[in-house]
Amino acid sequence: MFTIALTIFSFIMTIVLIMWRPKGLNVSIPSLAGAALMVIAGSVSMGDVKVILTDVGGASVTIMATIAMALVLESFGVFQFAADFLARISKNSGVRLFWYINLMSLLMTLVFNNDGAIIIATPILIILLRKLGFKPHQQIPYLLSAALVDTAASAPLGVSNIVNLISIKIIGMSLATYSEMIFVPSMIGVGVLAVLNYVLFRKKLVIDLKQNRMSPKGKTDATDLSFETPSKEQKRFMTNILLYVLAVRVALFVGAGFGVSPSVTAVVGAAILLIWRWIKMGTSPMDIIGKTPWHVLFFAFGMYVVGAGIANVGLNSWLVHQLQPFIDGGWFSSITATAVAVSVMSDLFNNHPALMIGTLNLTSMHLSQMDLHVAYLGNIIGSDIGSLLTPIGLLATLIWMFVLKQYKVHISWGQYLRVTAIVVPLTVIATIVLCYGWILLIYG
Repeated sequence: MFTIALTIFSFIMTIVLIMWRPKGLNVSIPSLAGAALMVIAGSVSMGDVKVILTDVGGASVTIMATIAMALVLESFGVFQFAADFLARISKNSGVRLFWYINLMSLLMTLVFNNDGAIIIATPILIILLRKLGFKPHQQIPYLLSAALVDTAASAPLGVSNIVNLISIKIIGMSLATYSEMIFVPSMIGVGVLAVLNYVLFRKKLVIDLKQNRMSPKGKTDATDLSFETPSKEQKRFMTNILLYVLAVRVALFVGAGFGVSPSVTAVVGAAILLIWRWIKMGTSPMDIIGKTPWHVLFFAFGMYVVGAGIANVGLNSWLVHQLQPFIDGGWFSSITATAVAVSVMSDLFNNHPALMIGTLNLTSMHLSQMDLHVAYLGNIIGSDIGSLLTPIGLLATLIWMFVLKQYKVHISWGQYLRVTAIVVPLTVIATIVLCYGWILLIYG
């Protein structure tokens, strides 16, 4: 009884502190404290901790290396270059700018990962919108839609989200198989999300960017700053950098096919990029060590221990009992049931423990490899898209809220939920149907 009581208390304390974050408390602190209490309570053994360390280790190294690459590109000015490019090609249309910002958010997550994209892209977008003369309330549709697309875009590729990487290893799924099964339907699902965002926001978008910067007297506002056309040399350099990053991304999959761990490929790719910057700019790689959000690694480890603890005291057995009939009922009911279960858990207490619990459920059901992989698609839909319903569903969303506060941009929970309550359930439903249809097409 003591074990169950302390485990439940530890779980609730961890979630409350992560949501509350008193005095800007780093999210890794309550995560690690909760994990320690789980071990003290006896709901998680040291053997469990070693297994989780193994599962989290490689995925964490891959994500940290990818974020380091993104930080190097930021120091090169690549993202500011991209933001200025978006402003130029928008040709004074706020609607075009909306779609280009969403496209940039999608690409940044695919090329890097959702946490890195949020950390780096959000400040750049805020600066861009202010430079274009956007008032605080005018920025919200662009920033909120970009954040939702950014986080949902972690579903198509296993390497775009640390929880995806960890859970893939637990169920023994290759990156290639993951992409084969979910890339196409989840990409279309992200497109559905972007369209739904546009439908909700279309009347709030700035129509004429130039007119928007005009003062009441008809003069251009002081925030009107020109976007200079880059030189050919700048364009060539930016193109070479982006091609290199794309090559590293492809190498993650190619290397995995030959038995090379994605973490090795990611570290080598980041090291080469750091040396490239050192040679070109004379900047030591040491600054990246200070800028890299290492707390993400500790947060992930702690939350997986917390998730394992709450699963071990009965939640896992109860969920298995509830989900087993749906898993046995066919692929559509399997995907739907796991997507709904992980969505609800993610929105209540974050997708890290939710996906951990969902994955442990599936591995304890003794399913065939195909049935296990199909059911796992629902886990990803729930963890990467369904988790967007509330601000606490994803670490990336919590980071986004924190960045907004730093730049004095206020988006309340009410404003957030009024949008997500509509777009997230519809996107989840669409993605479930798309995944089922795609699986039937390629395997049926």
